[in-house]
Amino acid sequence: MVDNHRAHNAEPAIVVEGLANRFGDFSVHEGLDLTVRRGEILGVVGGSGSGKSVLMRSIIGLQRPSEGRIEVLGEAIRDSDPDNIHGVRSRWGVLFQGGALFSTLTVGENVEVPLKKFYPELDTRLRAEVARYKVILSGLPESAVAKFPSELSGGMKKRAGLARALSLDPELLFLDEPTAGLDPIGAAKFDRLTRELKETLGLTVFLITHDLDTLYEICDRVAVIADKKIIAVGTIPELIATGHPWIEEYFNGPRGRAAQASHERGSGAVDG
Repeated sequence: MVDNHRAHNAEPAIVVEGLANRFGDFSVHEGLDLTVRRGEILGVVGGSGSGKSVLMRSIIGLQRPSEGRIEVLGEAIRDSDPDNIHGVRSRWGVLFQGGALFSTLTVGENVEVPLKKFYPELDTRLRAEVARYKVILSGLPESAVAKFPSELSGGMKKRAGLARALSLDPELLFLDEPTAGLDPIGAAKFDRLTRELKETLGLTVFLITHDLDTLYEICDRVAVIADKKIIAVGTIPELIATGHPWIEEYFNGPRGRAAQASHERGSGAVDG
C-alpha cells in the first residue's frame, strides 16, 4: 500500500490554502498558503511568536484552524475523522521538541507505542524487532533499546524521539526544532542523519528550525513566516534576493554570514 501511495510523486506532499488560526481576538495566521513538494526537506523559519509550531500542529490535526484548507498526502485534514487512525495519520511521523518521550517506558517501548496503536495485530516479538531496528536506524546503539529516557543525554533523547517518529515507515517526517539544545557537533550529526534518512527512505521532511547551519546544510527550500503568513519560499539565495527586511536581517546578520561561510568551506572541501 505504501508503495502505491509513493507512486503519485507528482502530487505535493502538503498543500495549505487560506489558513487562519485565531485564539479569541488574537490572530496567529491569516491567509497563509504553503505547498511542500514530495521528497524535499523544507525548512520553516520565522520570528518568535510567528506561529511555526502552530502551523505544524494544524497540518497534523492537533490544532483545528479557524479557516482554510489543508491537504496532506492527498487527503483533507480539516474534514477528516480523527478516529480513522488507519488513514493519513499512519503515513507521517513527528519529532516534537525535546523528544516528548514517555518517561516510564524504555526507548524500545516508546518506539513500539505507534505500532501498538496502528497495528495492534503485530506479533509481540516482531514489534520489538521493528523497534530495535528503528533505534539503530536513528543512530543509537542497540543497548539504548532497554534504557529509560532519564538515562539518555539530550542528543540521545532526540534520536530516540526520531526512532519513534520512524516506527511506521512514514512518507512524511515532521521535525520541530530537532537540533535545539544540542552542541554544534551533535547538531551537525543530527543534520547529516536527517539528510541520509531523507535520501535513503525517500522521505519528505517538514523542518521547523532557527538553526542557520541546518538551513544551509540540508534544506532544499526554506519557507519564511512573517506578518501572519508565508512571505517567501525558495532557496536561501532566492530568499535573500527578495530584499525583504526580515529575511535580509536574518540571513545577512553576523550569524547568517557565519553559517554561509561555514557551508561554503564545507562545500569546497567536498568538491575538492
